[in-house]
Amino acid sequence: MPTPPSKAHRSPKSTTHGPKPKTRVPPTVPEQLKRLFTTLCKQIDGGHHPNAIKTCDKILRLAPADPDALQTKLFLLLTVGQPTAAISLIESLNAGEGAKAPQYVFERAYALYCLHKRGEAREALVQNASVDERGARHLEAQLNYREGAYQASFDIYNELLDSAPTAEEHADILTNITAASAHLDFINTGFLRALDALPAGVRAGVEEAPAPAPIASTFTPGASTSATEAKGKENAELPTATKKRKPRLPPGVIPGVTPPPDPERWLKKSERSNVHSKRRKGGGGASQGSGGASQGAAVDVESGKGGTSGGGTGAAGGGSKAKGKKRK
Repeated sequence: MPTPPSKAHRSPKSTTHGPKPKTRVPPTVPEQLKRLFTTLCKQIDGGHHPNAIKTCDKILRLAPADPDALQTKLFLLLTVGQPTAAISLIESLNAGEGAKAPQYVFERAYALYCLHKRGEAREALVQNASVDERGARHLEAQLNYREGAYQASFDIYNELLDSAPTAEEHADILTNITAASAHLDFINTGFLRALDALPAGVRAGVEEAPAPAPIASTFTPGASTSATEAKGKENAELPTATKKRKPRLPPGVIPGVTPPPDPERWLKKSERSNVHSKRRKGGGGASQGSGGASQGAAVDVESGKGGTSGGGTGAAGGGSKAKGKKRK
C-alpha cells in the first residue's frame, strides 16, 4: 500500500481567488478630441445647439487654440441668439492675434446688427473690405431695409437673387423682395391714392399742416416712485379675488350632453341596486319543488281527512287479510 506524500512534498495552495482587475488606461488627448468632435457633429446635425456649445467648451479645454472648435462655437452662439457672447469671443480672439488684421469681421457686424447697433455694424462693413462679399451684401440689404431705404434694399436683393446657390437662400431672398416691394408700392402709389381719395379741404389741410412737435418728456423719478408706492398700497388693500379653477373633464365629455356617470360605479357589481342576485342553477327549482310538494300534502290533508282515514282502515284491513292467507 503506497504511503501518502508527506506535508513537505505537497504542493502549496494557491492564495489567489481570481484574476486581478486590469487597470484602465486613460484615453490620450487625441482620442478624447476625436470622441468629442464626433459628438459635436451629431449634436449639430440633430439641432441640439446648446449641448453643442458645451461640447465646444470641452474641446477648447483640451485644445484652447483649435480653430475648428472656435469657429463652430462662434457660429453656434450667433445661431442660438447670443450676440453679446459672440462679440466677447471675437474680441478675445482678435486680442490674441497681436498686430495682425482683425478676424471675424462679418460675424462681429452681424452680432452688432442683432443688438440693434446698426451704425456700428455699417462702419464695421465699410472699414474692412476683406469681408465675405455675399454675406456683407445680405447684411447691407437688411440694414437698408431697417433704416427705410427700401429701394436700395430692393436693388441689392435683385442682384443676389440671380446667383443664389441654394433653394433655401432663394426662398429667403424672394420673401425679402416681396416685403421691400410692398413698402415701395405704398410710398409711391398707395399713399398718393389715399390722399387723392380724401376731400379737397382735408387734403389741403394735410399738405399745409406742419410736422408734429416732439413730445416733451415729463418723467420725474420722485413722482414715479411715489405713484408706484401708492399703487402698491392700493393693491395690498384690495381683497384678492380667488379665481375659480375650471373643472377638468375627460376627453369626449360635453357638459349637458354626455350622460352623467353611474353613482354606484365604485361599488361591487353584487352590491349595486340595478343588478339582481343570481342563484346557482337547480337550487331554486329544488326548493320550489319541495315547497310545492309540502303545500300539496297540506291541501290534501285539509280537504280529505275522511278519505285518508278510510284509506288507512282499508289498508289495515288489507293487511289483516294478507296475514290470514299466510296462515292458510
